Amino acid sequence: MATLGTALHIATGALNADQAALSVVSNNVANANTPGYTRQVATFEENDPVTINGQQYGSGASMVGGQSQRDVVLQQALRQQEQWASASGARLTALQHVESIFSQATSAASGSSGIGIGQDMSEFFDAMSSLESSPASTALRQQVITTATNLAADFQAASSQLAGQQVSLDQQTGSLVVQVNRLTQSLAQLNTEIETSSPNFDAGVLEDQRQQDLEQLSTLIGIHQIQTENNGIEITTSSGALLMGGGQSYLLSTAMVSGELHIYDSGGNDITSTLAGGGGQIGGLLTVRGQDIPQMQSALDTLAFDFGTAVNAQNQAGSDANGNPGVAIFNLPPTASGAAAGISVAITDPALVAAAASGAGSSDDTNLLAMAGLQDQGIIAGNTPSSYYSDFVTTLGSLVSGVSTQNAAQEAAVSQMRSQVNSLSSVNLNEEAAALETFEQAYQSASKIFTIINTVTAAALNLGVQTAYSG
Repeated sequence: MATLGTALHIATGALNADQAALSVVSNNVANANTPGYTRQVATFEENDPVTINGQQYGSGASMVGGQSQRDVVLQQALRQQEQWASASGARLTALQHVESIFSQATSAASGSSGIGIGQDMSEFFDAMSSLESSPASTALRQQVITTATNLAADFQAASSQLAGQQVSLDQQTGSLVVQVNRLTQSLAQLNTEIETSSPNFDAGVLEDQRQQDLEQLSTLIGIHQIQTENNGIEITTSSGALLMGGGQSYLLSTAMVSGELHIYDSGGNDITSTLAGGGGQIGGLLTVRGQDIPQMQSALDTLAFDFGTAVNAQNQAGSDANGNPGVAIFNLPPTASGAAAGISVAITDPALVAAAASGAGSSDDTNLLAMAGLQDQGIIAGNTPSSYYSDFVTTLGSLVSGVSTQNAAQEAAVSQMRSQVNSLSSVNLNEEAAALETFEQAYQSASKIFTIINTVTAAALNLGVQTAYSG
């Protein structure tokens, strides 16, 4: 049969187990506000029974460790959502900066706020209309040149600011690539430590650190995580370029190609285009730099080129104040590409505005009427100048609004999924208080066994002697 020594051994084990469990709870409480900490739960395991004379007797339990409460699948799903939310968030911020170029435009000539290209075109045609009342007026002719100069300057300013936004996005992307490399190096080191120290079970604090690095990495770049043997992981970009495997980090590099930042994997392959749609802040910034801004620049170039070409052709069809054939009002490149940046006013002499029809006198306004009428003609890709620019601004606004809606939905999904992760993994002080009370009672109960054994032992040693007993 079991002996008092066996009972004493079981009680000692119980005290040790409960004390260890209390330490787990205390650690949870101490780390309740520690970023990335995952709540641990004391795990007990029944000791092997003892067989005496063919009869098995229990030998108590042991606390085998604190088990981190994490769901790997749920955490990976959270990181997937985070990388898409980060991509749309970065894209939204960049697009809002682009939108401000046109929604808060400044006339290069007057310095006044809120004029912009659309207003410039209206003022140019208004100047033409004013000149109709007095085609020989030098002052009114000068106003035509002034409004044309303002328009060309604002085309140049808008194009320059778009190009400046691209440079800024390249700089931001380059900084993010540096952060990605630092994180993959840290992850490689953590991966080695985890594979060495905890190949078959959760690595606790090391695992928390790895998960935290993975979360930061997923906000920077789109990634895939692959579980490997010995509790290790392998990380690739969304398109499959290896970033970290085993204990090695595979660094990304950058280089400027034709004025644009390109990103290369460790094998020297250009992965810029695949990263643009792959998530993370890098994906969002590359999308704006390589897709959104070029589309806007192309539309702006088309407006500048078609507008300038139509005005030039009409002015060249008439006669100037000196009776000579009209000349081009705007300098333009040979094609639409780069027209917004390259447009400028070709004339400074007011007399060169060809108000009259060819061969008519200086007081004639026939060609002037035709030039003013261009504002109602489909001279810009089949649209009037004002409607084309209005559509341009509306399209940009719709893009910003759409990305904003997308980002809000993705952030809501991240918040919901994070709540699910936190409900499992974060420390709940009420739960810890209940666990603390449970283990405290268990500890007190185990301690009581020592008191009882002591009393029984004393009674056995004092057989035949009257002894006061208090139970």
